[in-house]
Amino acid sequence: MPCPFHDAFKTPREKARILVNPFGDEEIPMLLKHADVREAARDWEKFSSNRPFRVPIPSEEHLRSMRQLPIELDPPEHQKFRQIVEPFFKRAKLPAVIAQVETLIGNLLDDALAQTEIEIVHQFALPLQSRALTYLLNTPESEADVWINWGIHVFHHASGDSSASPLEIYLNRQFDRAAAAPGEDFFGALTQAKIEGRRLTRAEMLGFANLAFAGGRDTIIHSVSSIFNYIAQNPSVLEFLRADPRRIVTAGEEFFRVITPLTHIGRVCPVRTNIDGHEVAAEDRIALGWAAANFDKTVFEAPAEVRLDRKPNPHVAFGFGPHLCLGAPHARLIVRTLLTQLSERLESVSVVEAIQNIEVQPTYERANGFQRLRVQLRGRAGLAPAP
Repeated sequence: MPCPFHDAFKTPREKARILVNPFGDEEIPMLLKHADVREAARDWEKFSSNRPFRVPIPSEEHLRSMRQLPIELDPPEHQKFRQIVEPFFKRAKLPAVIAQVETLIGNLLDDALAQTEIEIVHQFALPLQSRALTYLLNTPESEADVWINWGIHVFHHASGDSSASPLEIYLNRQFDRAAAAPGEDFFGALTQAKIEGRRLTRAEMLGFANLAFAGGRDTIIHSVSSIFNYIAQNPSVLEFLRADPRRIVTAGEEFFRVITPLTHIGRVCPVRTNIDGHEVAAEDRIALGWAAANFDKTVFEAPAEVRLDRKPNPHVAFGFGPHLCLGAPHARLIVRTLLTQLSERLESVSVVEAIQNIEVQPTYERANGFQRLRVQLRGRAGLAPAP
């Protein structure tokens, strides 16, 4: 099927193993090849995550006041901290949570089908991401109303004072509440958690919570909107999935590959390092180019084609190595459930208005999701609303 997901790194990847990108006052070489990206993601001693604020690109010193955990740690400390929150992220595999997500998406589709048209980013994807997160964190679903009101870009607030961000204010209030009366939710668990025999500090609790809210927000929203847009352009997808529901899982993985909602991530070189002839000074950074690696033709046959039955599919949309995304089961559940219900209940999707979200850098431009996507949905004849 034709691919509307532009490979922004095709030309530089065919010429070299890296693309040097200026980000602010830094020049950061991005690894472009699948093998190089996976090797670097495994090699935490040569390419370290143990630097607060510097794993995201651009750096986030002005957006938050704490180290994100466990992503901004290296092994073995990384595994120790990761184990504290893993039980919450594994909730995506519980039958009760799966049922909650199925009901949520069914209700959102009911509402969407009852309208003449709907804006997917803010009226569908944002509520879906926020409400599904309450199931993962075991918090009341009503909390999602607060998170939805933050909008899409809550972490890029205008004040420049990270301590005044809506997220940090909210998290501190939640931890104050949980410290006074700990429950079984994410916040209560962190107030009671121990690392090497001691309680977590407030900064450590905030580090876990900040990543839980930041890590899966834009990525899921971009994935959901991109899937709606792709189906609008390729309506045969719905029949393809209906014909054999076993294709849903494989299709989801292919969507993750071609969408790759996180373009890249940073690593710091503790010592001077040579990357394909480019000298990286000690404590300078490289970027692991997830999006570039996912279109590497030496790994993926006809990478510019969306093949919803692609096997094998060793994409790196969720990263690779010890820092493999904690939220991957949750993202997979959402996309799997979305594709199931769209194929069962929709006849077609028509785009009324589309404003893409474009990442603009001096050396590349990459479309990644949508700022706005207004569509008309047509349900299959004779189908009642979801129970």
